[in-house]
Amino acid sequence: MQKLQSSFVALISVFFFWGFVAASNGILIPLFKEKFTLTQFQSQLVDLAFYAAYAVGSIIYFFASRAYGDPVNKIGYKKALILGLLISAIGSLFFIPAASLNSYPLLLCALFIIGLGFALQQIVANPFVINFGAKETGAQRLNLAGGINSFGTTIGPVILSYALFGNISAPAAADSSLEAVKIPALILFALFILCASILWFSKLPEVTNSEKLDKDLGALKYPQLTLGMVAIFIYVGVEVTIQSNMGALLAMPEIKGIDHTKISHFISLYWGSLMIGRWTGALAVFNFSKTIKIIMQFITPFIAFGVIYGINYLRGSNVDDYIFYIPYILLATLIFIFSGDNPARTLMILSLTACVMMVVGLVSTGNLALYSFISGGLFCSVMWPCIFALAINGLGKYTNQGSSLLVMMILGGALIPPFQGFLVDVLNPHLSYIVTVFCFAYLAWYAYKVTSIFKKQGIELDSNSSAAH
Repeated sequence: MQKLQSSFVALISVFFFWGFVAASNGILIPLFKEKFTLTQFQSQLVDLAFYAAYAVGSIIYFFASRAYGDPVNKIGYKKALILGLLISAIGSLFFIPAASLNSYPLLLCALFIIGLGFALQQIVANPFVINFGAKETGAQRLNLAGGINSFGTTIGPVILSYALFGNISAPAAADSSLEAVKIPALILFALFILCASILWFSKLPEVTNSEKLDKDLGALKYPQLTLGMVAIFIYVGVEVTIQSNMGALLAMPEIKGIDHTKISHFISLYWGSLMIGRWTGALAVFNFSKTIKIIMQFITPFIAFGVIYGINYLRGSNVDDYIFYIPYILLATLIFIFSGDNPARTLMILSLTACVMMVVGLVSTGNLALYSFISGGLFCSVMWPCIFALAINGLGKYTNQGSSLLVMMILGGALIPPFQGFLVDVLNPHLSYIVTVFCFAYLAWYAYKVTSIFKKQGIELDSNSSAAH
């Protein structure tokens, strides 16, 4: 039993890595921008390299599966997961020569290789978690893994910032060199290897998929999928771009006027906002009575907020103005309670509210603008399962094919942040957030459109559908 538990811990730790590295990019972007004297667009190549790797890896896997059969089925899920971890480990080592050579392209290569490993881990880890025990409790394990992912996004910016700059109030923080990335890179490498080693010596459940892949692209004939692919592209893009360009926003005097060494607790709060929403959303898997569920839906967001506050306070960050964020959490909590389990309704309400918050951020300054933009994390938090459920609903035998096409659309995280970075250079960091308004507007339209599509197809929404990323 103890070996089985340690194997499961090692398995869900990959979800932590995905969140830890993705959120840490928000710290690397302004650091690289300063050290290499980059424009905001050039600094956003960090996200381009990392998220493009997901798309490239998924495309390679998709066409390899069509030509030669499912590669994961051939080598086994366990070995495929270990291979993904080893690829990411190699990528983390690339940071060392990149820092020594003061090479921005090599640093981008390191992130790309880590992302390639993550792409393979994504393909393998979700079914592995579901099959790690009784299938009827698979959804609960997947929600737990999603919570671990969100915890990684919350503490990633804090830990990396501390490793790079030391205490947030230290005057020497701004003098940190690229050499500082070597130690975090070595630690990440060691964690990847440790996780792979535990999995290698672990007895994991056998996971196979005997379904034959269709040679055609029949999934693309379903409008809920094609429009959903655009929705996933935009969702991942807007989720990433809000925090990726936040370093430039925080530097503006009318917002905060702080440099990149003091932004980690705001990046942490943004990613922690996704944790707040996902922890609250995970309550649906428990058999609570209606009254207890409502009580827990009010309590859980503030427990998660307390975790975020505590981590950043203990780290030495000035979190006094976190109090301004409480009304946003209350608003999101009410939406989670009253939107119910219908994914289309939930997506529409969250998207429209996010639109309003982005407009408020654009027309205001100071804490009101900042926390309105950060609240995008609250409203993005449960959009992925909503979009995924809507996009694959009614696909039948094309469900797996549709799922792989949706994963490819993580590419949005590679392209939308650089586009906003371009607007930062052309306009200014504040006005560049107009991009987020259009992104959330499309997501609201998709929720409306897909409802009418299902009515025409005679399909009922499956409110229990979910997916993790």
